[in-house]
Amino acid sequence: VESDAAQNYTVFYSISGRGVDQEPLNLFYIERDTGNLFCTQPVDREEYDVFDLIAYASTADGYSADLPLPLPIRVEDENDNHPVFTEAIYNFEVLESSRPGTTVGVVCATDRDEPDTMHTRLKYSILQQTPRSPGLFSVHPSTGVITTVSHYLDREVVDKYSLIMKVQDMDGQFFGLIGTSTCIITVTDSNDNAPTFRQNAYEAFVEENAFNVEILRIPIEDKDLINTANWRVNFTILKGNENGHFKISTDKETNEGVLCVVKPLNYEENRQVNLEIGVNNEAPFARDIPRVTALNRALVTVHVRDLDEGPECTPAAQYVRIKENLAVGSKINGYKAYDPENRNGNGLRYKKLHDPKGWITIDEISGSIVTSKILDREVETPKNELYNITVLAIDKDGRSCTGTLAVNIEDVNDNPPAILQEYVVICKPKMGYTDILAVDPDEPVHGAPFYFSLPNTSPEISRLWSLTKVNDTAARLSYQKNAGFQEYTIPITVKDRAGQAATKLLRVNLCECTHPTQCRATSRSAGVILGKWAILAILLGIALLFSVLLTLVCGVFGATKGKRFPEDLAQQNLIISNTEAPGDDRVCSANGFMTQTANNSSQGFCGTMGSGMKNGGQETIEMMKGGNQTLESCRGAGHHHTLDSCRGGHTEVDNCRYTYSEWHSFTQPRLGEESIRGHTG
Repeated sequence: VESDAAQNYTVFYSISGRGVDQEPLNLFYIERDTGNLFCTQPVDREEYDVFDLIAYASTADGYSADLPLPLPIRVEDENDNHPVFTEAIYNFEVLESSRPGTTVGVVCATDRDEPDTMHTRLKYSILQQTPRSPGLFSVHPSTGVITTVSHYLDREVVDKYSLIMKVQDMDGQFFGLIGTSTCIITVTDSNDNAPTFRQNAYEAFVEENAFNVEILRIPIEDKDLINTANWRVNFTILKGNENGHFKISTDKETNEGVLCVVKPLNYEENRQVNLEIGVNNEAPFARDIPRVTALNRALVTVHVRDLDEGPECTPAAQYVRIKENLAVGSKINGYKAYDPENRNGNGLRYKKLHDPKGWITIDEISGSIVTSKILDREVETPKNELYNITVLAIDKDGRSCTGTLAVNIEDVNDNPPAILQEYVVICKPKMGYTDILAVDPDEPVHGAPFYFSLPNTSPEISRLWSLTKVNDTAARLSYQKNAGFQEYTIPITVKDRAGQAATKLLRVNLCECTHPTQCRATSRSAGVILGKWAILAILLGIALLFSVLLTLVCGVFGATKGKRFPEDLAQQNLIISNTEAPGDDRVCSANGFMTQTANNSSQGFCGTMGSGMKNGGQETIEMMKGGNQTLESCRGAGHHHTLDSCRGGHTEVDNCRYTYSEWHSFTQPRLGEESIRGHTG
């Protein structure tokens, strides 16, 4: 370092900065008189690439001879650092049978030398591959990307490769520094191997009628990785199982096919069954592998062993038709079972297990059924129109089977249509007609449409009434204007489509009313008036008349007796009195007679007869429903007898009307004479 002031003055030099008075200390120093700058020890560029120093020039008395001078010192790089991989061991995976150019992984290295120089320009390469085989991998020299160069990666041959990777600076020139690393490449499994049968054909044996039994295990070979979807298999029955007798599944532990019989086989029908079995993996096969067969096949021959078996009831339900009203003892074909050994029913015996209504008996040898009662479809047939009978078929060794005989009773037109109504009311003139409905319990083929008509047996009915069709099961009965109010008995004939007919006598009440219920109520009341109660009321009225006459006679007889009258009579007039409320069973009359109460419960009649002379003497007979009638005194003018019926009104019977004046004129002269005799005597 040299200052311009050194030409005129004595100048002394000094420096400061990193490497002088800052770390690293004393790396540089300057001669005080000459300004020469020295480095005291080696400098590592990778540690300190630049030193920023400041140089000073000053006079002997300490004045600055010049401005401070910045003095940067840049350390020049040397290729003293080897390139280093980021990892000592790399681990990568690649799928077997991958296409060429498939990326396996990327390796990377660093160099501490100065960037963007030849010292840090790196090149990658593969030094070694283990196991040694044709080159399967390559690495990009600049990027370090490892790729496949062949599709011959086969996990089943080699499942792991080891590569020694090299990186060299100086752009890969021979004098460049080198670094190495290890790369482990694992080949993963793909489904590039199809499962195969160890044999092309297999044999199995099974007894007839056996089911849910294992008959064969089929081993499989697959080179793919065990216990993966590429190794596990699925079996399929391709041919021969159209009737569903067999089922094949996979044993998850051994990867074997397990062939089972799930539906019984019949030796007489199939003595041998040929099956074609296919197998494939759970995972789909790898693509672009022409040597792989998608599905392997094998043949399985199943031999059925014969057994001496019992009879067969096939089909389980058999049907038979029986016409209703068939004569008892008629024979009809019944249930038929057969022996599978000879394909016929010879030697079988039949029994009836269940016959809910006891309709039939079964011939033990032929199995034919015989009717034991006359069957009426309209009465006997259940809702589903089938009557089920359980039949047992037995062979000579006692083995048996059961079947169902479904009996269908065929309809016969044995029922004429019937009119539902018995009695109808028509209110005239509000109602001009009534509808007549008919039903037929036979089948529809023997039923509607119905034909209604009025027989010609009664010209009067034909003149006053007419029938018109409403629909297939109803007709309209109408009256003529001149029909009178009364109850009619009208014969109506109804016939079904097959000609079965019946005549019904329909009671029709043509009534003057606004509602049919009013007409019925009036009819009931009229019946009561003309009934037995009216006759009984008349008889009681006659009895009452005789009672009144008897009372009069007794009164006259009593008047002739010598009785003394009290002295305090008012103006010689007779005052008649009686004790109020003498009791329930006795009534004292004004004439001195006692009236008894008669009870006759057994005859349903209870009556009380009194003099009834209080205020004129009205007497009443009351008829009460249930048979208890009471004859008791009432108040009124004269002897007024009333018959009261609780069943439909009452009838009044007026017998022996006597006014008070008549009674007074009869008794007064006699009482007066007796009174005079008493006073004079």
